[in-house]
Amino acid sequence: MVASALTAALRKGELTCLLGPNGIGKSTLLRTLSAFQPKLGGSIGINGREIADYNDKELSRLIGVVLTEKPDVQQMTVQELVELGRSPYTGFWGTLDDDDRQVVSHSLRLVGIERLAPRLVHTLSDGERQKVMIAKALAQQTPVIYLDEPTAFLDFPSKVEMMQLLARLAREEQKTIFLSTHDVELALQLADQLWLMQPGGLSVGTPSELAQRGVLSAFIERPGISFNKDTLTIRVQR
Repeated sequence: MVASALTAALRKGELTCLLGPNGIGKSTLLRTLSAFQPKLGGSIGINGREIADYNDKELSRLIGVVLTEKPDVQQMTVQELVELGRSPYTGFWGTLDDDDRQVVSHSLRLVGIERLAPRLVHTLSDGERQKVMIAKALAQQTPVIYLDEPTAFLDFPSKVEMMQLLARLAREEQKTIFLSTHDVELALQLADQLWLMQPGGLSVGTPSELAQRGVLSAFIERPGISFNKDTLTIRVQR
């Protein structure tokens, strides 16, 4: 069973994390919000306008999407891949002007990967590739960025660094950043808002609010796993 009758809002300058059990429909929700697939009912609005009323070019300047799949590119440099983020603005031939190049350089700096610019994408580590895809989304200059499991395939220090980066970008660049994740502990520490999908529907609030309402305990706790709603910590019994 997947969640239904969902009502929630995303805000500028906030990192919102989407949690929920496997199979509940997190990726489906992300694809629907991204207009990759049609909604089954209800409405999806961005800036007070129904998403279906935007054309493809308008959406490409409104929403950036970073998927879990690794980019399957050969003989393309990091610089060239990030430059593709400018495609909504460069027209048919994709020629970049000085302003476009400045945006690309700024995007690389924001993510801290300027040194990787000449590297071939297929030679990068998983964490480096994820940063490149985030830089590409930033080069798109969209107010909204959706990410599907951006910490998948990363070791723990890289997961922490990735979530810290996204929280910083939301706050400092005033982006609306929304991501799905199974890294519950990191979401509890770094998210401004949580969307928790369960068969009964969607619970929305800050980590502290959902903890005090008992929603997080019901989601996290199992035999041998306890959750402290005051410190927002998870403990596994030996």
